[in-house]
Amino acid sequence: MSKLIISVSGLRGIVGETLDPLIVARYAAAFCAHAPAGPVIVARDGRATGPVLRDALTAALRSAGRDVIDADVAATPTVGVLVRHLKAAGAVQISASHNPPAYNGMKLFGADGRVLDARQGAAIRDAFFQAEPRWVPHDQLGGLKHSGDPHTPHLERVLQTVDRPAIEQRRFRVLLDSNHGAGALLGRRLLETLGCQVMVVGETPDGLFEHPPEPTATNLEGIAAQVREANCEVGFCQDPDADRLALIDADGRYIGEEFTLALCVQRALQHPETTGPMVINCASSAMSEALGKRAGVPVFRSAVGEANVADLMIEKAAVYGGEGNGGPIDPRVGYVRDSFVGMAQILDLMQSTGKTLAELADAMPQYAIHKTTATVPAEQMPQVFDAIAQAMSDAQQDRLDGLRLVWDDAWLLVRGSNTEPIIRLIAEAPESSRAVALCEQAAAVVQRAILE
Repeated sequence: MSKLIISVSGLRGIVGETLDPLIVARYAAAFCAHAPAGPVIVARDGRATGPVLRDALTAALRSAGRDVIDADVAATPTVGVLVRHLKAAGAVQISASHNPPAYNGMKLFGADGRVLDARQGAAIRDAFFQAEPRWVPHDQLGGLKHSGDPHTPHLERVLQTVDRPAIEQRRFRVLLDSNHGAGALLGRRLLETLGCQVMVVGETPDGLFEHPPEPTATNLEGIAAQVREANCEVGFCQDPDADRLALIDADGRYIGEEFTLALCVQRALQHPETTGPMVINCASSAMSEALGKRAGVPVFRSAVGEANVADLMIEKAAVYGGEGNGGPIDPRVGYVRDSFVGMAQILDLMQSTGKTLAELADAMPQYAIHKTTATVPAEQMPQVFDAIAQAMSDAQQDRLDGLRLVWDDAWLLVRGSNTEPIIRLIAEAPESSRAVALCEQAAAVVQRAILE
């Protein structure tokens, strides 16, 4: 990932190499040219490079004639709530999500509190590459003020989705791993408000990660041991900007991110106001689909990406949704992946069922996911997709996002990477051997297609 990475909702790169203050300023100017009138919120996820990029970003926004509201360190879902609460024209979150410390980036929000969709993002990307920044005269420079407490509106919305008194009575013992990102600022406050006995690891938002920032099983081995040794009932592990949540049970077992969404879906289906159409992306586990089928509720699949999930949720009037990377989306809080929604609602599920996290996870429909990659030059990806579709023609197929193949007992997703000359193969089935076999079969087709 040596190049500047530009997606529909923002960009990220290596600070001092592919990302510098000039790029920040040009991208901010492109954003201002397409945003509606009004102030712009600026926040950051706690990375050590955040203050420098914030200064460059704030200067650029003000030089483009925008008033700036500085929210300082705040989680990505908090920024989405704050945009609507302050009636801002949009926001820029300085974050590189789960990337290593050398990276940072900018995530863009519209006035609706959502990350930008593909259409809006494409317009800003084109302006970034093609148009010169427009700076205002000295007497039209924007102002700067601080937001004060940016977290309370988000806290209040999350609390409204759960049975707070019932959770308080349980006095859950919880470990929160924010890994020196933005999550602990609201995370501790939320959990203590819910009556939890809280142990926080990596509380200071200084970006000095104690383990690699992506919340995977390997990266969280040390945290899992701490959950077990501290006799906690659950471990909540956030990525640096706190829109993703991984789970660890009381025995120190990594439950993971896929279960975060599925458990939130299970809880949603227990309440009439959240029993209805749901949306997950095409790479998420079939657990949520199976739960919806049991409840007689339609579960739709979107292309990968938070903006795509939110778009389809709005189109289908979905009452719940999310992505299997640990990102539940509750529209009552906002159309943004939200680790705080995940924590509160999973605690609510534990108190309402009287079950441990392990018991809840073990009772889920059980599937095995296998992931691998194959090297494919970008110009050959269309023919590779066609070759896989032809070789595995016994499956239902769609091209919503790459190539997705569905059988009665399994599915396989083949997608091109946005940053490398590879395709990613993800398969899920009730047995691990079946998922592995699907990936291996597709990988063999890839090799033949490249050689032909």
